[in-house]
Amino acid sequence: MYGFLKPPAQQEVGDFDSRFYSRMRWQVFLGIFVGYAGYYLVRKNFTLVMPSLIETGEFSKTELGIALSGVSIAYGLSKFLMGSVSDRSNSRYFMAIGLFVSASIMITMGLVPLATSTIPIMFTLLLINGWFQGMGWPPSGRVMVHWFSPRERGTWMSFWNVAHNIGAALVGPLAIFAVAWFGDWHSILYVHGFFALAIVVVILLTVRDTPQSQGLPPIEQYNQDYPVTFGYNSSHEDEFSTADIFFKYVLTNKLLWAIAIANTFVYLVRYGVLDWAPTYLQAEKGFTFDESSWAYSFYELAGIPGTIVCGFLSDKVFQGRRAPAVIIFMVLTTFCIVIYWLNPSGQPSIDIAMLICIGFLIYGPVMLIGVFALDLVPKKAAGTAAGFTGLFGYIGGSLTASIFIPWIVEYHGDNWDAGFLVIIAACVLAIVLTAFTIKAEMRSIQAAY
Repeated sequence: MYGFLKPPAQQEVGDFDSRFYSRMRWQVFLGIFVGYAGYYLVRKNFTLVMPSLIETGEFSKTELGIALSGVSIAYGLSKFLMGSVSDRSNSRYFMAIGLFVSASIMITMGLVPLATSTIPIMFTLLLINGWFQGMGWPPSGRVMVHWFSPRERGTWMSFWNVAHNIGAALVGPLAIFAVAWFGDWHSILYVHGFFALAIVVVILLTVRDTPQSQGLPPIEQYNQDYPVTFGYNSSHEDEFSTADIFFKYVLTNKLLWAIAIANTFVYLVRYGVLDWAPTYLQAEKGFTFDESSWAYSFYELAGIPGTIVCGFLSDKVFQGRRAPAVIIFMVLTTFCIVIYWLNPSGQPSIDIAMLICIGFLIYGPVMLIGVFALDLVPKKAAGTAAGFTGLFGYIGGSLTASIFIPWIVEYHGDNWDAGFLVIIAACVLAIVLTAFTIKAEMRSIQAAY
């Protein structure tokens, strides 16, 4: 019942060992941190396979973009729909099952030649992978809102959110290791899959669903810290019906709609730069496979301090408001993308520096929109709210990055200028839409106090 850490005897709600509570918080945080990093090992490794597939002459950039879009389509829908399921499921098993299936698909794609023989087959497998990828964020969000209270959540979420930076950053070095060891680009798929399977075990050993499931009181009681954006009461500890989650707390929430639409453009920027960095750098800037793989990793690693800084600013400087920090970081992201785009070939240090800056800046807004969604609903609806913003991010933003950007580049004669203009326009729209929430967010917090 009590999980990996053995609890003290006679644990009672209202009479509990605070040291055990603290240890359990660290344990579940470690579990969702390592677990979510594992999801990224088998989400974006296909991106590093695409240049090799293009070199075979059998596939174009647009065709591979269509195959890659399978992840975005399924992930966006799954994050929303499976988010609702996760709100009524045990996070420990929910998260482990999703990663197990996702890893198994990548292993299949790497070891079975038929799995990468045609675009329809790759699209289908990546579509299935994307669906099970949607079982990573919602249970993590559920764990966060049950084990960490509102006025500490932005900081804790910023630290947790860097898990996907670490996971994605490891994709590049693991790919280099896999190709060097096995001498075949297929290994980029199955090596990552086997590492992800090992992480499934970590999830099962460490993640626990709620404090109450361990005989502990709610986190709000433990920290004496209650939500300020809606009227918290004891009924919020009860499980909600699916109808209440969707129609009472999510679909009728105007602020949630605003940040969800803004998330479309934030994700277009995130994946418009990231997904096509290896292809762009090798085709336009003269980078080798190893160089572009490391650049890909640097982009992700830079997101770690950037995300933490953004979360800290949101909690400490802006007193729990998310919109100001998002706007500041998106404005700076725009400037860095312009430099990255206009830097001429032959100056790789500037390209890498700008990728690092973009990575530092873009992941703060990605994280804060997720936190914003959690702030706007009761914690029993957290998975669905996070999935709702993710639906827009992936179906709108990531899908556009996967399909429209390579199409418009090829339509203009392999001219990347058109692609970068789309990304810059997305930056501007994300800033404008987020700005619409500033006054409403301020009024909500002031009203609560």
